[in-house]
Amino acid sequence: MLRIVFIGLMVFSQVLFATTRTPEFINVKADPAVDDLCHKVGKKLSSVSTKECLAIGFATPRFYSVDGLPIVEKHFPAAHEGAPKILFIGGIHGDEYSSVSVTFKWLSTLLKHHSGAFDWHFLPLANPDGLLQKRSSRVNANEVDLNRNFEPADGFPEPLKHWQERAKKRARYYPGKAPLSEPETQMIRQLIDEYEPTVIISVHAPHGIVDFDGDSLKPPSKLGPLYLRQLGTYPGSLGNYAWFVKRIPVMTIELPHAGIMPTNADISRMWTDLVGWVRKKTDSEKHYADSSISSDDKSAE
Repeated sequence: MLRIVFIGLMVFSQVLFATTRTPEFINVKADPAVDDLCHKVGKKLSSVSTKECLAIGFATPRFYSVDGLPIVEKHFPAAHEGAPKILFIGGIHGDEYSSVSVTFKWLSTLLKHHSGAFDWHFLPLANPDGLLQKRSSRVNANEVDLNRNFEPADGFPEPLKHWQERAKKRARYYPGKAPLSEPETQMIRQLIDEYEPTVIISVHAPHGIVDFDGDSLKPPSKLGPLYLRQLGTYPGSLGNYAWFVKRIPVMTIELPHAGIMPTNADISRMWTDLVGWVRKKTDSEKHYADSSISSDDKSAE
């Protein structure tokens, strides 16, 4: 009798353990293209290891860069319909190392503590060609600035004409021969149409501010050490396209340095303030009228 009870308890504990483990501890073999990308990222960035990249559990790639590198995605679904949907984009400029690294840190935070209060979709490295070449570059493999390659809103000049006449034809801001000429920007446009985000968050460096495009939501006054300073939009930029064409507000987090990581304390403070803003300033209050801080918020404390 005791033997039967013991065996039963062992089986129960194994089932319980199997159902409560977080994804980072599940040994799932990555897609070969993702595995290769993570090894390259781990070699390039001292702040993101290959192991950390692989632990995210990226989906099988469906989008690729000019040079055929996967543009990896990670989705954290909400527990309820109608929750705010946040499209999170890092590394659209390949030479902004901190943009990619900090986005990976926040991804790892969500992997451990996602509460289901919000729906998150991450692109931590939108321009893998720019980052992973020998000398990292703002532009993609076609030497196009992806943040000038989107469709401009009505009333704004064509990006190429603006570059020729107003941007002094500086190579690092070249918008491409036509809007959406690049697979990376085509991917982001497709994802915006499919996902229909409540807000888009894009991480850049090195201006050390929070920028915001859109008047449907009140922007945060600060995120950690970064304070709000609205700069306006450029023709062909993601902010111009998403807000003025698609009517989706865009928050741009401009980290202080492209090649130097913020402190762990500042990374946590930015995340806590960001999640707090999403919770307060979107439709979440209609569904989650609760004064307690969500698990997503606590994970950064």
